[in-house]
Amino acid sequence: MNILVCISNVPDTTSKITFSNDNTSLNTAGLQYIVNPYDEIALSKAIGLAEGGKGTVTVINVGESTTESTIRKALATGADDAVRVNATPRDAWFVAHQIANYAKSKHFDVILTGRESIDYNGAQMAALVGELLSIPSVSTAKKIEIDSNMATIAREIEGGEEVLSIPLPLVAGTAEGVAEPRIPNMRGIMSARTKPLVVIDPIDVPVLSRIVRYETPEPRGTVALVNANDVGKLVDLLHNKAKVI
Repeated sequence: MNILVCISNVPDTTSKITFSNDNTSLNTAGLQYIVNPYDEIALSKAIGLAEGGKGTVTVINVGESTTESTIRKALATGADDAVRVNATPRDAWFVAHQIANYAKSKHFDVILTGRESIDYNGAQMAALVGELLSIPSVSTAKKIEIDSNMATIAREIEGGEEVLSIPLPLVAGTAEGVAEPRIPNMRGIMSARTKPLVVIDPIDVPVLSRIVRYETPEPRGTVALVNANDVGKLVDLLHNKAKVI
């Protein structure tokens, strides 16, 4: 079984996020980057499925050379080889085309992504890649089991759980519960240095969107405590101050 895992390079959640003076780009000075946590779940599941000679795991990242340390961590965790598409990942539409273009001639049985990236939280990749490859896709998978040529996938839906049986190949966006993230050991770290990392050129993709500017969230206001018996004051605050009713 050949498995492709899509990984993204995201700022560590402990990093302080700031923007350029005109708020049109992220200020990357001093930022620490990591493998997107949801992608780590996907990678751990892929390694588990491939263990014991059952398959191979390839990781793919769309990014510039600065992402290679992140890719090497994925290799140290247990991926067999890696691909980097040498391009700036301008949006999900662009990234999905790069991944699909690589995958279409490689005949992967399973393509795993994280449910979303923690920087943009778009949750689009699994659906876009599946559509571009004309294969089934499932988002927010909580459990994935593979038996022969069929996958059983459980996903949360409003008010319950949906269990699907899907023939391979497929794309799945993984969420918590699919697998526990693995920590690279010393042997993995050493072997990652010699594992193949192929760099390929991007394909042209039409620009359908662009970021105009970024805005930081408004600072949190002070908390107003209202006596449980003073319903009139609560309604007044919600109406005149919070303006939500």
